[in-house]
Amino acid sequence: MSDAQSGQPSEWARFLTRANQLVRSATHPAAQLPVEGRMPSLDGATGWLNSPPLTAAELRGRVVVVNFWTYTCINWLRTLPYVRAWADRYTDHGLTVIGVHTPEFDFEHDLDNVRREVKDLRVDYPVAIDNDYAVWTAFTNLYWPALYFVDAQGQIRHHRFGEGDYEMSEMILQQLLTEAGSGGTDQELTSVDARGVEVAADWASLRSPENYLGDERTQNFVSPNGSILDTPYAYAAPTRLRLNHWALSGDWTVKRQAVALNQAGGRILYRFQSRDLHLVMGPAGPGTPARFRVHLDGQPPGAAHGTDVDDQGNGTVAEPRLYQLVRQPGPVTDRTFEITFLDPGVRAYAFTFG
Repeated sequence: MSDAQSGQPSEWARFLTRANQLVRSATHPAAQLPVEGRMPSLDGATGWLNSPPLTAAELRGRVVVVNFWTYTCINWLRTLPYVRAWADRYTDHGLTVIGVHTPEFDFEHDLDNVRREVKDLRVDYPVAIDNDYAVWTAFTNLYWPALYFVDAQGQIRHHRFGEGDYEMSEMILQQLLTEAGSGGTDQELTSVDARGVEVAADWASLRSPENYLGDERTQNFVSPNGSILDTPYAYAAPTRLRLNHWALSGDWTVKRQAVALNQAGGRILYRFQSRDLHLVMGPAGPGTPARFRVHLDGQPPGAAHGTDVDDQGNGTVAEPRLYQLVRQPGPVTDRTFEITFLDPGVRAYAFTFG
C-alpha cells in the first residue's frame, strides 16, 4: 500500500518530487540509468497484429517499450490504461510500444481469440504473437506483465515487473525520449480514467490471492474426496467454506488447466474477501454460449454485480476471457460467491481478485 493510500499525501508528494528531480537531471549520478543489455531479437514471434513484423535493428533510433502480456491476466489489464496512454501520447515523439502476447492458457494460443481481444481492449500498438515463448525466452522474462524500456541505441535501460510505479516508469520514458533528442513533449505525467476490469485493485481490502481451478495448480479445493483428474464425477460442496477455500457441485471433469462442466446445473463456490472477483472461463467451443447466474451469500448481487452480470446475477459465457462477476460498492468483508451454470460445456480456469 502506498503512502497516498495510507493517508500521508504530503510524504508521497515529496517522494514524487524527489524522484522527478533524480530522473530528469541528466547531470545527477543517480539519473544515469544503467545499461541492462541489448534488446533481444523479436524474430521468434509467430505473427504480428497492428503492424508488419518489426526487428530490433529497424527500431534503432526510437525509444521502445516492450510489454509482455496475456489477455486474461488481471495484473496486465490494470496496467493497460497507462501503456495505452503512453503509446497515444508519445508515438509521434519517437516512442514505439510493442505488446508481446505470450499465452498462459491453451485458448490464448488461438490467433482469432487474441485478435478479438486486441480490438475489444483497444490495443492499437504493434503486437507480437509469441506462441512458442521464443521472445519471452530471448528476454529471459518470467512475468506478466513486464515492461522493458529500450533507448534509441537499442539498449535496455530499465524494467518493471507487475503493477504500479507508473509515475516513475513514465519519467524514465520521458528521459529516454529526451536523450534521443525528442522535442515538443511537456513534462506533465499522464492521467488515466480506468474503467471496468482496468481499475486498480483495492489493495487495502484484498485478502484473496489468485487461484487456478485445474488440477495442475489449484489450492484449497475442499469438495469431499478431492479431485479426480480427467474423469467425469459428481462433486458435492460442503455446507460452509473457510476463507479462500472453494468447491464444486454437480457433474464436472477436472482437467490440468481447467474444470469442465458435463451437465447443466453445475456450481462453483468460493469464499473470498476483495472488492472485485473475476473468473477466467470459456464456452465448450465457438457458437456455444453458456448462461450462468451469480449469488453472493445466497442472494443476487444487486449493486455488487460486476461488469459481466446484471444486478440479478445473470450473465453469459460467450468467448474465452476474464469475466468480472463482482464489484462491491461498500465495505468489503469475506463473502461466499456462487456461480450456477444453466448450460453445460463451460471451462473455468482461474479466479482473480482486486
